[in-house]
Amino acid sequence: MSANSRMTIAVHVLTWIALVHGRGRDVVTSDQIATSVATNPVVIRRSLADLRKAGLVTVRQGAGAGYTLARAPESIALLDVFQAVHDEPLFALHRSEPNQVCPVGRGIQPALRHVYTDAEEAFRRELAGVSIADVLRDTLAPGSG
Repeated sequence: MSANSRMTIAVHVLTWIALVHGRGRDVVTSDQIATSVATNPVVIRRSLADLRKAGLVTVRQGAGAGYTLARAPESIALLDVFQAVHDEPLFALHRSEPNQVCPVGRGIQPALRHVYTDAEEAFRRELAGVSIADVLRDTLAPGSG
């Protein structure tokens, strides 16, 4: 099973927009962002669509078209980004009910449900405590790259 990089790409997109905005550019294009991410602009446009739907970026049409942050980077938590791009629980139980005659089959879901709930809550708390501004600061810190 491979890891999903949608979250990483979305954080990269928002962090890059925050950087260029801080350097005086109002809007950026998906092509410009794709250069930083080193991916196809179509991938970036899909990510931007999720971020726009979540209210994290806005799009400007017409002359000077492009994307900008909808909120200050300090007010965009990584949890906001995660919720924009990930619409499923982190962990899933069996797709069908395990054998209830088997002692493991009978007890595995209740045992895991508690662990999974606690783990997801901790994960969400961690993401809620980190903003796009934090990621930008850490990205630009000496020794980070």
